[in-house]
Amino acid sequence: MAHYAFLDKNNVVTEVIAGVDETQLIEGLDTETWYGNFRGQKCVRTSYNSNIRYNYAGIGYTYDPDADAFIAPRPNCGHKELFLNDKFKWNCQGCEIEAKRLLDEA
Repeated sequence: MAHYAFLDKNNVVTEVIAGVDETQLIEGLDTETWYGNFRGQKCVRTSYNSNIRYNYAGIGYTYDPDADAFIAPRPNCGHKELFLNDKFKWNCQGCEIEAKRLLDEA
């Protein structure tokens, strides 16, 4: 079994499904092509283990074809220190400092 993300015209994930293993052919086509043709949307494989494309796709995530990565929506934390790291995950030093302060107060 493998998982596949369907993308809209802006490369935003609209749905994620479980499908046949990526090594199988469907009607002579690779799985991404077949599912994409069937749905009329671009289809890109994703992985629960993040073995490919850095992150498991979720609805609202964006697929960056240049980086071959799924990127979560930008958090609205309000800190200017928010950045996308080299593993295409959002990091914020301001949030980390705030979380540490809250834990220290507890």
